[in-house]
Amino acid sequence: MAKRDYYEILGISKSATGAEIKKAYRKMALKYHPDKNPDDKNAEAKFKEAAEAYEVLSNADKKGRYDQFGHQAFDGAGGFGGGGMNMDDIFSQFGDIFGGAFGGGGGFSGFSGGGGFGGQRRVKGSNLRIRVKLTLEEIANGVDKKIKVKRKVQADGTTYKTCSTCNGSGQVTRITNTILGRMQTATTCNTCGGAGQSINKRPADADAQGLKVKEETVSIKIPAGVVDGMQLKVSGKGNEAPGNGISGDLLVAIEEENHATLQREGDNLHYDLYISLPDAVLGTSKEIDTVTGKVRIKVEAGVQSGKILRLRGKGIPSINGYGKGDLLVHVNVWTPKTLSKQQKEFFESMTEDEHFSPKPESSDKSFFEKVKDMFS
Repeated sequence: MAKRDYYEILGISKSATGAEIKKAYRKMALKYHPDKNPDDKNAEAKFKEAAEAYEVLSNADKKGRYDQFGHQAFDGAGGFGGGGMNMDDIFSQFGDIFGGAFGGGGGFSGFSGGGGFGGQRRVKGSNLRIRVKLTLEEIANGVDKKIKVKRKVQADGTTYKTCSTCNGSGQVTRITNTILGRMQTATTCNTCGGAGQSINKRPADADAQGLKVKEETVSIKIPAGVVDGMQLKVSGKGNEAPGNGISGDLLVAIEEENHATLQREGDNLHYDLYISLPDAVLGTSKEIDTVTGKVRIKVEAGVQSGKILRLRGKGIPSINGYGKGDLLVHVNVWTPKTLSKQQKEFFESMTEDEHFSPKPESSDKSFFEKVKDMFS
């Protein structure tokens, strides 16, 4: 099932300010909170949906990528994505949305003594960031990359014991009275840092948390149409967390390598084709580069320098799946700088010839019209 638009979920426009986004999310969170809608799967789904929308739209970088690429910016094939938030992720936002009463960094357990969604917040390992260089051909066709990554993992022989302060919950709870009723809040246990466990035994080559650095090969499926600077996420391939925590993520920043003959502009590609004066006069055919291999194009006799030949569908696929861009071939007639005596005499004799006099036709577009066509 296709994901709903994040702006639609929160009932706001794309021009909404940060304060308006926060206000809209607060309203939705209170309306669909599981404690106010017990055993209502639809309300729980809407609660999670609103939290995911806020998680993206409240972050300037993520919002920018979403505005440009839509859900594809996070939900690319092969495990990329910003979705799939769990309750721990959602409740970690409540300190920001509802203020300190909901526990800065702690869980939000519920209204009026209900069972709620309290409990242990699993500690998450730190994220890793890498840069991956891609050729234009790889960007055009999509590619599977195998990258060696050094990440922290739990060392063999490491054991953990239950934290005596929080009894393994990772949180210390307290109950306060608010205008909404009795509110149970939870803060992270200072003793174990929220893990619910502490080191019992660890091998000599492990750090204080029982982790060691290990090199692994990670498979990354990169979809066609990514752009330079775009960031993809491979869930669970960052550093592991101690105890029963969950692994962080691997963040993959895309870096586009320069192509020898092609230049990218959005989904379109540009190619400079240089032909000789005789070829321009008589016409010719030339083999040129594309991202899917070489193709041969025909250049009509009498072609003018600056003419743009458009090869439709020979550009880069849209990251949003809206088809492919075009390849724009810019014809440049090469004028010789040195001539033999015979060649010079020939051109001198042609200076008054009517066939060599400029006679632009209505089909010969001006420079500004050609630029306009490039962006149409």
